[in-house]
Amino acid sequence: MHAVSPPASGTLHVVATPIGNLGDLPPRALEVLKSVAAVCAEDTRRTRQLLSHFGLERPLLALHQHNEDAQAAQLVARLQGGESLALVSDAGTPLVSDPGFRLVRAARAAGVRVSPVPGPCAAIAALSVAGLPSDRFAFEGFLPAKAAARRERLARLAGETRTLIFYESAHRIAETLDDLVAAFGAGRPAALARELTKLFETVLDGPLGALRERVAADPDQRKGEFVLIVQGAGEDADARIAEGQRLYARLSEYLKPSQAARLAAELSGAPRKALYGGE
Repeated sequence: MHAVSPPASGTLHVVATPIGNLGDLPPRALEVLKSVAAVCAEDTRRTRQLLSHFGLERPLLALHQHNEDAQAAQLVARLQGGESLALVSDAGTPLVSDPGFRLVRAARAAGVRVSPVPGPCAAIAALSVAGLPSDRFAFEGFLPAKAAARRERLARLAGETRTLIFYESAHRIAETLDDLVAAFGAGRPAALARELTKLFETVLDGPLGALRERVAADPDQRKGEFVLIVQGAGEDADARIAEGQRLYARLSEYLKPSQAARLAAELSGAPRKALYGGE
């Protein structure tokens, strides 16, 4: 008798989907979605609508932050059994501020092929039209929802010299702009991309303070989904001042303001007067 070889493993396809305009679904993504045994989706209702638009009917499996650890082993077993699966998020490229990395990690650890099907990504789309330095950038995703944690995170980023990319929702965009101005200064160049590839797409650019005013004055600019692009601190003076401000904010929790400013200036090389105006 001849031994029966185990079935070859299937492939986990990580498929980017449109962030708004359905015409942005790549042809290869459509072919992959047609061919797989099932589609793992963050929100099966939204993915069902996408598939229906293209006349596709595929089994859908919910995979989100609350069940990913539990589902990963079962999905890897299916892949090892020879089935190919697609992983999608609600919109854009999976794993970019979305669940999925645990499944990808488990599949790779099991020796299963993981193949990207590239396409739309809101962060990169916004960066491409922002008119800000794009050779080096840092993706920060969503900032903390609570104000204190958000401000602390921004204070730590004030001295970052790379261009920064943030996602934000409609109900927090005004507060986040306030906190960005407080942490980075009103003059820091930035761009605000709203509803990219959708009917009411807008991209505003200018100093953070001006963007805050435009959003505050126009209720329409507080609707939809947002990507914020903020230029990094300057390589020298701006970076030193930003780092000095971050240090001063932390040290002033434990020291008198004048002492905190003096120590922060020594550690960062920033002018003391830029940190604290007292004597």
